[in-house]
Parts: sequence; structure tokens; C-alpha cells
Amino acid sequence: MCVWGRLARTMLTARSRGPYRMGGESRLSFRCLPTDIDTNLHLNNARYMMLADIGRIDIFLRAGLFTLARERRWAPMMGGLQAVYVREIRLWKWFEVVSTVETWEDTQMIGRHRFVLDDGRTAALVMTTAGVYDSTGKRFVPIDEIISILGHEYTPRRPTEEERIFMASHAGLRALAKG
Repeated sequence: MCVWGRLARTMLTARSRGPYRMGGESRLSFRCLPTDIDTNLHLNNARYMMLADIGRIDIFLRAGLFTLARERRWAPMMGGLQAVYVREIRLWKWFEVVSTVETWEDTQMIGRHRFVLDDGRTAALVMTTAGVYDSTGKRFVPIDEIISILGHEYTPRRPTEEERIFMASHAGLRALAKG
């Protein structure tokens, strides 16, 4: 199934997975197809990012963020990511993408996307930073404000040491890119 087919399937079946609650997870199953592989006959590194996007979209749909964003002219945006590959996903193999919102600080949300083989082992881990931009107010919206508007009461945990290192690395790379 192509990228658009996978996205359409996720969007059409989101309601059947129930609402996303902070602290929960999105679990989506995929099969590594010939359109996903590189010359080593395993999942291409770019496909990991695309599948992580689909996991994030599933969370945003099920949490109500996409509807809210449309109403308020907000745009969920990726800030950056870091990926590590520890096992390959071979052609025709089934795997799951387990996506979570780990925590947040101010306007920056930390996400995690774990690619899980059928035997339960992790094949790859992708950590992301994301935010929501208010195009009318010309600002990034504090995540606590979004959670409150969505009607959830949830206090984020403090970032782990690994997440702090990731956020600091992201900030440094962002500063380098901006010159």
C-alpha cells in the first residue's frame, strides 16, 4: 500500500481505535512492502520518518487536535527528530509503529515512535519535537493551553535526562541551521 493509502487507512479507522488519552499510545500495524525497501531489501530510512508521521497523525486525529487546529487556524509542526536503527525490518515482514506523546515543556512536545518487530523487539526508535503554530496570533501555542481546550486534565512529567539531551541537541542544531 502506498503512502497515501496508509494515511487514508489510518484516518478512516481512527475512530475505531477510540480517543487518544495523554499517557496512552497509538499502535498501527504495517507490512514492509517492495515500495518501502532500499537495495538492502529492508525498510528504507525515509520510510521510518513517513510511518512516524502517520503515528503522529493518528494521535492528533484521535486527541481532537486536527479539528481544533482547523477551527483556530493552527498548524501542528515538526521541530525535529532523531532516529536510531538497531534491527532491520525485512521485506514482507509485519511490524508495529507504537507512537506516544511523552511529555512537553511550554510550546514543545516530545514524541516517541517505536518500530516493533513481530517478536516484540525494537527495530528503531524515533524521537520528535513538535509544536502547534497559531497563524493568526503569530505564535506557538503552549501545549498546556491546547490540552486544556481539548478538555483534558493532564500534568506532564518532567523530561528524562535522555529527553533533555535530545532537546538540547535539537536546540543546538536549530541554532546552527538558522546561522
